[in-house]
Amino acid sequence: MDLVLIISTFIILLSLCLIHVPKSLCQHPQFLACGGGGFQCGDINFTFPFWTGNEPNIGCGYPGFQVSCHNGARMRIGDLTYIVLALGLDYSPLKTVTVTREDMWNNTCSALLKNTTLDSNIFSYASNTQNLTLFYGCPSSSRSRANPSNEFTCVVNGTSTRNFFTMSDSDTTFLSQFKCNSTIHVPVHQTSAQNLMDVVGLSNVLRAGFTLQYEANNTACEGCIQSGGRCGYNYASSSFVCYCFDRPYDLACSAARTSSTVKFSRVAVTSVVIIILIYCLAKKNSWWEALIHWKSKKRNNQLVQEFIRNYGSIAPKLYTYSEIKKMTSSFKNKLGHGGYGCVYKGTLSDGREVAVKVLNDNKGNGEDFINEVAAISRTSHVNVVNLLGFCYNRGKRALIYEFMPNGSLDKFITKKESSQDTMKDQLEWELLYKIAVGIARGLEYLHQGCNTRIVHFDIKPQNILLDRNFCPKISDFGLAKLYKRNESILTTMTARGTIGYVAPEVFCRNFGGVSHKSDIYSYGMMVLEMVGLRRKLEPNSQQTSESYFPNWIYEHVEDGKSLPVEGVVNDKEEENAMKMILVGLWCIQTYPADRPSISKVVEMLEGSLHSLEIPPKPFIDSPIDG
Repeated sequence: MDLVLIISTFIILLSLCLIHVPKSLCQHPQFLACGGGGFQCGDINFTFPFWTGNEPNIGCGYPGFQVSCHNGARMRIGDLTYIVLALGLDYSPLKTVTVTREDMWNNTCSALLKNTTLDSNIFSYASNTQNLTLFYGCPSSSRSRANPSNEFTCVVNGTSTRNFFTMSDSDTTFLSQFKCNSTIHVPVHQTSAQNLMDVVGLSNVLRAGFTLQYEANNTACEGCIQSGGRCGYNYASSSFVCYCFDRPYDLACSAARTSSTVKFSRVAVTSVVIIILIYCLAKKNSWWEALIHWKSKKRNNQLVQEFIRNYGSIAPKLYTYSEIKKMTSSFKNKLGHGGYGCVYKGTLSDGREVAVKVLNDNKGNGEDFINEVAAISRTSHVNVVNLLGFCYNRGKRALIYEFMPNGSLDKFITKKESSQDTMKDQLEWELLYKIAVGIARGLEYLHQGCNTRIVHFDIKPQNILLDRNFCPKISDFGLAKLYKRNESILTTMTARGTIGYVAPEVFCRNFGGVSHKSDIYSYGMMVLEMVGLRRKLEPNSQQTSESYFPNWIYEHVEDGKSLPVEGVVNDKEEENAMKMILVGLWCIQTYPADRPSISKVVEMLEGSLHSLEIPPKPFIDSPIDG
């Protein structure tokens, strides 16, 4: 094997010597001009869309975001220059920057006397901003009638002038009658100005500045940087551009090279291919397997780029694998694991706790992963877990979710009888009932609340997470499918889901078409498990039709027998338990058409028990006999 390495190294060195080309001669000029991924002014680290430099049309950032780094960071907005005080946290498409007027940094007696104006196409004021009105050059007669604590003095050409400030609309109206020489409006932070009482406080409030909002989705920029490019702006098309080694591209650098780099690239690629072939032959592997692996990796990278291009501003943040390691302290705190991989606790740069789901390297071919990211990116609901970001870097895949302190529902409903824990000891019945309703509302949103219907296909207790207040959130969209709301059936489907929760039509089309009604079946099986009857049956369970627990429950309900539901202490809890049982039996009807819609499920759960009928008995006696 040492001989193989020696030969491979010799081939590369020979190739580079034969075609040595100065790298700077091959690089596109704007690739060189725009530098790396950001720059620093004072204590502030700026990234795209901000840029610095003397050439206004160089295209390294968006128009209106040029920063001067002389004595701190300064920006020109309209007719005024502003000092940049801070940048907001970079985790939302709506970014913030805190600025203050340069002319009022050390002097309340501004010589410019201009209103603060913005380009509304670029910036807007944050919600905590309020206007401060300054009156300059007021007549001496105003002093006896105005509030003296709001007065400050300016010396103009050796003469003192009387001036006032106010944040009150009534005071503004009152002072306007004195016909002062100039009146200007300056935005300030509402919270910092609440106790504004004197001219000393006025100076501090003006120095504290105010916050501006702007839209800048940096997902495209991150994809550009990961591909080896540098982010920029195309003034001709007024759109984002990725400046690469050879030329500009729309989103990310292509593997192809043109002009003077073609010869270099061909020889370099040829050298790499030779090394791969030699290595594969030395290991007695097929060169075809190596080629397939390369094509698969290229396809997965294309999936990520296509996802970012299609979803634009609603795409979650793309993290690098090194950032994942940093936020999890090198995967120090494991929360759980499964066939998909492991989940770790992490912390974002803004202090928020997150759950980081790291997938196994051999988990799928990338399409299920991108499918999960795409599915959750379309959602925003209190009962659906919030996806904060994802990682797809050098084959490493991870999903960053909001942290759920109480974990998954299954740990509260799967305790064995031998533990002598009752349902009441695990979750109060009122809370268990609210969890069932919350999950139904989350499914209702996925099925009917989006322009594109989302079918989860893996509803089970392990995929229901509980936040600090035990509010349920549907998670794990790895098997989910998206389709238009006017489509009733998914035509191209392979069997998917977890045994015990999978609807009959998913594995046998004779029962009907696969649709959102398949989620209803899974939900029904989960609700019956939440009631605790499956756990009650398990110690004596045998693989017979008599022990198939939905049939066992149905027989008790039909005959009016008392079900052994644990922890019920009053009539209200008994009514909620019975509603959950009847709704669960309705949801697991054999044919999809016989199952209620998820909206009907919510209605039945929140309605009266007396209005619920006993559903027909499913004709399948057991999963095996069927």
